[in-house]
Amino acid sequence: MHNQTKTILLSLLLVVSMCGVSLASGGGGHEVESGVLMKDFLYRVFNFAIVVAILVYFLTKPIKNGLTGRREEIEKALAEAKRTKEEAEAKFAEYDRKLARATEEIAEISDSIRREGEMEKIKIIESAKEMAVKIEQDAEKAAELEVAKARTELQREAVRLAVEVAEDLLKKNFTKEDDARLIDEYMQKVGELH
Repeated sequence: MHNQTKTILLSLLLVVSMCGVSLASGGGGHEVESGVLMKDFLYRVFNFAIVVAILVYFLTKPIKNGLTGRREEIEKALAEAKRTKEEAEAKFAEYDRKLARATEEIAEISDSIRREGEMEKIKIIESAKEMAVKIEQDAEKAAELEVAKARTELQREAVRLAVEVAEDLLKKNFTKEDDARLIDEYMQKVGELH
């Protein structure tokens, strides 16, 4: 800021000297008036220079402090922006890791579900085969029972028919003499038992 003050003062000195040269080069007939005008001009320039010097002296420090404060605010804002950017990048990296981990977990769960599905499919097929064997065995047993039942029924029917045929034959061919003979044989057997 010190260099700025020097620059302003040199600029004012240059303006004053140029004004003095331009007034001095005026016409020769008005020397008295030009002398008064010159004094008035120099007085005004001097007053202006003093006002400018006072303003520079008193305003330099507040302006300098204001600019310094502003620079510090900008630096703080930049530091805050940098910190925020780093935090955002860290969060992005964290979310990226979480997403990658979630993708891996989804793949693992998918593989697990697929393996469990295959195992369940195998269990179902084995269970179905066992059920088919059991149903086949049950059907064979049921068929055997039905066949046995049918045989028993056929045997009963055959016995019944044989008895009927024998009765018919006996009724047709059995005489009273045969009846007496059978009674005698029976009595003999009962007598032998006693």
